[in-house]
Amino acid sequence: MTPHPLSRPCTDNPSTVLILGARGRLGLAAARAFAHAGWQVLAQVRPSAQGAALPAIAGVWWLPVAVDDTAALAAQAQGAQVVVHALNPAYTHKTWREQAPALMEAAIAVTRQLHATLMLPGNVYNFGEAMPPVLREDTPQNATGFKGRMRVQLEQRLHAATQGGEMRAIVLRAGDFFGSGTGSWIDQAIAKDLPRGRVTWPGPLDVATPWAYLPDLARSFVRVAQERHRLAAFECLHFGGHHVTAQQWLHSFTAIAAEQGWLPDTGALRVGQLPWPLLCVAGVVAPTFAALAAMRYLWRTPHRLDNTRLRALIGDEPHTPFDQAVRQALMDLGLVAMQSSRAALA
Repeated sequence: MTPHPLSRPCTDNPSTVLILGARGRLGLAAARAFAHAGWQVLAQVRPSAQGAALPAIAGVWWLPVAVDDTAALAAQAQGAQVVVHALNPAYTHKTWREQAPALMEAAIAVTRQLHATLMLPGNVYNFGEAMPPVLREDTPQNATGFKGRMRVQLEQRLHAATQGGEMRAIVLRAGDFFGSGTGSWIDQAIAKDLPRGRVTWPGPLDVATPWAYLPDLARSFVRVAQERHRLAAFECLHFGGHHVTAQQWLHSFTAIAAEQGWLPDTGALRVGQLPWPLLCVAGVVAPTFAALAAMRYLWRTPHRLDNTRLRALIGDEPHTPFDQAVRQALMDLGLVAMQSSRAALA
């Protein structure tokens, strides 16, 4: 049974986190990671989710409160020292323009009320099409697309919000998400036809880019939160994750496909290219396709995130071996059964 928000126990637990958008992929992964680390987790969801089937997780209390109802949310979250901004609008430019700034303002407002530290997941959009192969925290942010410019503006707004001393903030920048359920490139395009022996890749097969396995990223949020007092009022850190090419993905996919009996008679997966021109045409009537097409450059531009500063703060970055992370991601999607995974690891 999902606890009513008022049933949250009164404790003196010094480690309490409020997660905004806790039903999303990152939000839920963060809730699990913080709870596993012994934190009391206050998981904000829309009021309409109160009657929904919310997962029962030890140490997690669900708060069905509107994110922009600052007074009610702050009252429910009294004692939280950390706020995780895991809210994310739909991918279209129109929705981002209308919702992303408002969601940031709501996150800032409740964080100020709590005198807490706001943690924001960042991405590489900020650096634009001319980005260098190694991205550090001080790499110039020359965003060239709408989403990149919006990301820069949101981070600048967050930085400005820390100047009055009422709150602190940390941006943890990462590559493409995978794992912990649906909604990534893996299930939307790349591996959706894997059971039929086919993979669709959005770019050249030899270009290496950064990927963030969500459980690892979520554990990094916890580790950074635990060390937040060692940081300045506003900090940006880079999460390295997995820096891999399509060939490394194909190696993992092929091993799993062989176990599952999905390989074609040739013994190799069929690899197709994402039809970018068609995506651009479809974008005229489907805004999501237009937004995706604008990010094509990320697939043909080699880049990685330098995590030197993150490792100096938390030690070794949480890092699930790549093949294991891919297998678990496919299990999370229901493509690979738990029993098959156990047999392969036996």
